Amino acid sequence: MGISISDYLILRLQKLGVSEFFGLPGDYNFNIITSVENNPDTNWIGCTNELNAGYAADGYARIKGYGALITTYGVGELSAINAIAGSMSEFIPVMKITGVPSTKHIRQNTLIHHNLNTPDYHAFINAYSNVVEAAAFLTKENAKDEIDRLINIMIKEKKPVYLALPMDICNEIIDENYIECTQKSDESSLNSALEAALDLIKKAKSPAILADVMIKRFEAREEFYTLAKKSNYPASTLLMGKDILNCEFPNFSGTYVGKFDNPIAYKSINNSDCPIFIGTVISDINTQGFSLEVNPDDFINIQGNYTIVKNIMYKNVLMKDILEKLAQNIEKSESKTDFEYYYKDTQANKEKLSYDYFCEKLQDFLNEGDNLVCETGLINLALAKLKLKKNISVNNQVLWGSIGWATGATLGVSIADKSKRTILLTGEGSHQLSATEISTMIRNKLKPVIFVINNNGYTIERLLSDDLMDEFNNIAKWDYLKLPYVFGSNIYSASVKNDLELDNVLNKIQNEQKDKMCYIELCMDTFEMPELAKKAWGHIEIKK
Repeated sequence: MGISISDYLILRLQKLGVSEFFGLPGDYNFNIITSVENNPDTNWIGCTNELNAGYAADGYARIKGYGALITTYGVGELSAINAIAGSMSEFIPVMKITGVPSTKHIRQNTLIHHNLNTPDYHAFINAYSNVVEAAAFLTKENAKDEIDRLINIMIKEKKPVYLALPMDICNEIIDENYIECTQKSDESSLNSALEAALDLIKKAKSPAILADVMIKRFEAREEFYTLAKKSNYPASTLLMGKDILNCEFPNFSGTYVGKFDNPIAYKSINNSDCPIFIGTVISDINTQGFSLEVNPDDFINIQGNYTIVKNIMYKNVLMKDILEKLAQNIEKSESKTDFEYYYKDTQANKEKLSYDYFCEKLQDFLNEGDNLVCETGLINLALAKLKLKKNISVNNQVLWGSIGWATGATLGVSIADKSKRTILLTGEGSHQLSATEISTMIRNKLKPVIFVINNNGYTIERLLSDDLMDEFNNIAKWDYLKLPYVFGSNIYSASVKNDLELDNVLNKIQNEQKDKMCYIELCMDTFEMPELAKKAWGHIEIKK
């Protein structure tokens, strides 16, 4: 049987689990959006701007595995490029779909709207080619092959791809059959990597595991848990992979934060004679200043589709496969970790609201299975000590760090799994960039719990600036208590100014306001910050 090109594209993505498509309409993409609406298993989610739609598709993909964003040519797609670059940075497989002008205008190089005044119909695919794993400009002849190629790349590499679809090509008929993408390790490379890793482990006296977010991206959590439990090695996580392990794992040594805090995790990794990195992202903030002091000659690094042992790379080795084989061949260690790195015994302050008190109460407030979305900045440092219950998903953007991401991503996370509660932690500076997406949440009857930390400007930027009180780190003062009501109803909002008020509001959310969007302003002093931030920036003299 035959199927139109745009219908085929939507069908292929729907088979991957993409049932919601984010974006904005424009005259060049109407045919694509119509295909979304005509598919009984997919829905169109119109957002307030393309950048937020990109953030939403990113958040959605973190929960569902894959996401999709549809914009119009030029003006729409360029608004979204930052979001897609973030997905590229953090291994989030989103398909960026752009509706472009008709083939005849492209061939004739006609000057029509949304174009540069010297037309270049490939200028924007060229721009996107720098921030996606692969890109394609569809024609009638290549459409099916290119759609299948891009989808296979998304599956294998867990990175975004870009597709330009001319409006007149959408309705061309192609064959709807396709071959499922299958992945398998190269057996020779896998066995060589396994042999080298086991040889190193067996000779070691103190192996230790450092786990991170790529375990989630490459869908290897089950295999990782089996290995972690079987080995009983001390295991830590980095900030990006905060939710990979929780304190119920018997040998969990907490989140690794370098020399600043949690010496148990720091020593277990840096004193190990066989550190095993699994899915780690070794970036500045994620490692707290590149504080890992491992020797490449006694180091195992397992990534999504390759493994490095003693400075030798073994390609085409899938993370799931080598973790499974390691678990089958490893002996249990008798090591024991005494872990207590989480918020506890913080005294309530009647005069003001403190970061650490909020975080300790947040530990109790979070329910099993909640989806937590955390903005970039100080909030991510607060995560380090957070004690998590089972199956809590933590979603952050530590590497790309685009302020405003979390509010847009909360829309995507909420839609991806409506059966679970979504909680957003954001600073008011970041929130101002993308707050209009609250209206899309209300329009779609979503009920996240939103905490907006109002500390009078960009506090993390103040800490990094030469002058802590420089004017450029000030922002407009909004009346956050009223803000969500501009967009709709069925909302509970409150402003919290001290620790005792926080207790009252959290109790109301848990018991009286379960069926509403909850929008809470947390009013903190300008330089109130998590304990880890105080230690990391303790050398800075704060002049209030």
